[in-house]
This record gives sequence, structure tokens and C-alpha cells, in this order.
Amino acid sequence: MLRRPRNLTKRRPNRDGVAATELAVCMPVIVLIVLATIEACAMIFLQQSLSVAAYEGARVALVPGAKASNVTYQCELILDDRDVNGATVNVSPSDIPGAAAGTWINVETSAPFSKNSLVGGWLFGNRTLKAAVQMVKER
Repeated sequence: MLRRPRNLTKRRPNRDGVAATELAVCMPVIVLIVLATIEACAMIFLQQSLSVAAYEGARVALVPGAKASNVTYQCELILDDRDVNGATVNVSPSDIPGAAAGTWINVETSAPFSKNSLVGGWLFGNRTLKAAVQMVKER
């Protein structure tokens, strides 16, 4: 049996600890990307919830005999169902039954993102998201 001389054998470089070093460098970036994605999704959900609540509130405002309190109740019902915290609802005009036909009914909902964030709201700061819907009273 022929043997190779020791000095001609290929040596592999010692790579002990390279994977741990790569993980230590890349893991904070990966965690930041995941948290930013979660925050962005929470913000999109909050904006969509405010839009849906404002739209449904405006639809209630168009029902004959509806009052501003009915509109506010409908908006708050939807926002509570979607676990939106700190939301406010503004309806104008406040006297919907007394408004003439052709009057614009405005419903605006807003909520602070910091109270509705899943991971503290640190990425997008103290933003307040808003949604508004306008519909014309016909009767």
C-alpha cells in the first residue's frame, strides 16, 4: 500500500466558531426586520379598522331618524370588536335629523398608534392615524 507523504496532504482551514460569529452579526438585523414587519402590519390593520368604522358609521348616519349618538355607537362597536384602544369619533353635523337633504355627513375616526402597537410603537413613534368618510344625506 502506498502512502502519501504527510506534507502533501490537504489541510482544511480551521473554521471553528465561524457560524457563531456569523449568527452574532446577522441575528440583530434579522430580529429588527421581523419586528419592523410586525409593526407595519399592526399599523395597516389599525388604519383599515379606522376606515371600516368610519364607513359603517356614515352608513348609519344616512338611516332616517339616526342621531350622532347612533353613529358614534356604531363606530365604537366596530373599534371595540377589533381591539382598537384610545379611539375617538367625530360626527358633523351633530344634529343629523335636523340637517337638510344634500348636507354632507362627515364621520372621522382616529386612534394613536402607540396604544395599539404589538411591540410598543417604538418604530413609528407617536403617530395618530385617522380615517374620514363623507356621505350626502338624501332625505
